[in-house]
Amino acid sequence: MHKLLISLLGAAAVAWGGNFTLSSLDLGGQLTKTEEFSGFGCNGRNISPELDWRDAPAGTKSFAITVYDPDAPTGSGWWHWIVTDIPANVTRLRSGVSGKKMPAGAVEIENDYGTAAFGGPCPPKGDKPHRYVFTVYALDVPSLGLKSDTNAPAAGFMINAHTLQKASIISYYGR
Repeated sequence: MHKLLISLLGAAAVAWGGNFTLSSLDLGGQLTKTEEFSGFGCNGRNISPELDWRDAPAGTKSFAITVYDPDAPTGSGWWHWIVTDIPANVTRLRSGVSGKKMPAGAVEIENDYGTAAFGGPCPPKGDKPHRYVFTVYALDVPSLGLKSDTNAPAAGFMINAHTLQKASIISYYGR
């Protein structure tokens, strides 16, 4: 029995093994005015950060990216960026690509600001710093078939239904 358990744990490690990672030259522990939204009382530059990922699991056919603030005072958080259908041969998004220079085939989904683009942080003044979770998902399909006006919960459902693995970075921002 003990050997069977070790064998099963080893198989699980191989199945979920690897070192799928997300990194960024722009993101550190704190976001800056470069990423901060321009609107809703904020006056940042609203530039999407550089994101780089590597060691995607076998069977990856596309990628998706989300940026989510679980601390937004909405009762359901705030979706800042959702991108699907990033081709499997793409492993990096340069700073400022949102809305302009996305990889061919990639679809930016409407965020909670109402735009199909990156929407930077803009927490209420005086709130404790909010967490911004940047996640890249390795997906088992080349396309989720979503349009830019798909709502965030539906996009999230489809992304999670096809996720092989994911990797995240958490940054903070307060005003």
